Amino acid sequence: MREFIRRVEHGAIRRVKRAFQPWRYVTYGDIRVHHKRYLDGGGSAFGQDYIPFLCDRGMPRQVRIFEWCAGPGFIGFSLLGFGLCDSLCLADINPDAVRACRRTVAENGLAERVSVYQSNNLDNVGPLERWDLVVGNPPHFDWTQTGEARFGDSGWNIHRRFFQSVGHFLKPGGVILIQENNHGSTVETFRQIIQEAGFSIVITHNCEPRVTPYTRIYYLGIMRTGETPPQWLVGP
Repeated sequence: MREFIRRVEHGAIRRVKRAFQPWRYVTYGDIRVHHKRYLDGGGSAFGQDYIPFLCDRGMPRQVRIFEWCAGPGFIGFSLLGFGLCDSLCLADINPDAVRACRRTVAENGLAERVSVYQSNNLDNVGPLERWDLVVGNPPHFDWTQTGEARFGDSGWNIHRRFFQSVGHFLKPGGVILIQENNHGSTVETFRQIIQEAGFSIVITHNCEPRVTPYTRIYYLGIMRTGETPPQWLVGP
């Protein structure tokens, strides 16, 4: 009981402290993104590697991109701000992250181009959403107790539920390209989860075959099984 009370008190104190954290801003292209420090799970750092990664492959401008586990939308807003897509969809379970996204949308006049959903995985995403490309920086570790949902995915259930439902929203020939952390997983960690949902891994980038003792961000490129990957994704 004492431990339970201690955790409740600690959580309440943390929420109060976070409420008084100042809003911060970072600019991507012509978009000023609102955030608070505790909402950043790496999207403002290694998440920005999406820009050179996609540009180096010559990816054509996408009609609509979705950022999974978006947080404040660092990745999605940067792809929109630098002209890699026409429109954007963002979703996150954390109401504070959703609030940050909506502040960015309002300040930058993006209501006609950006949709924001507070959603447990994809549960509350609009049923008419359709995406050409899905990006994301989901929780990187199979942790049961972390105190931070942005880092831990116990039993990889967040990943499993995502792959089981994303097919409804992904356009034919659409691509899922997510960042994972070699310190917490390898490609083989997710292969069966992906295949059971009717998808296949079509490219990997920067992943070691074993879990590394240090952070190493890698990419998984995924499509429906049997679909032909676009040339920009697989390269020459």
